[in-house]
Amino acid sequence: MNKTSYLLLRLGVALSMFGHGLVRLPKLNAFSGWMMKSFEQSWMPAPAVQAFSYALPIAEFIVGLLLVLGLFTRQALVAGAIVMLLLIFGTTVVENWEALPAQLVHLAFFAVLLHFLSSNSFAMDIKRNVS
Repeated sequence: MNKTSYLLLRLGVALSMFGHGLVRLPKLNAFSGWMMKSFEQSWMPAPAVQAFSYALPIAEFIVGLLLVLGLFTRQALVAGAIVMLLLIFGTTVVENWEALPAQLVHLAFFAVLLHFLSSNSFAMDIKRNVS
């Protein structure tokens, strides 16, 4: 993969994750309330949903920031993929089929970026000699 193409894909998914976290962090309680309401009819235990609802924006923000910087890129990509897998699971539990395609696209981006990690450039990892 071309290094410029890789950078553009990395930054695209990075800004999506970063932006999701950034806008949710200042309204964490409201976001948690929305998620709790979304899952109230599901079989998922409320304490697990609540814990995830508070952790998700933090995880999105951190994964996004690390990918913008190109720092701990491999770990950030794996963490981002895990976040997407958890979101996909939750989405299917509440049968929110409209949200599923966007989550699958994000997961695909994480997988492609991980597969072509050797094309990573313009990243702090390069300065550290680590990917």
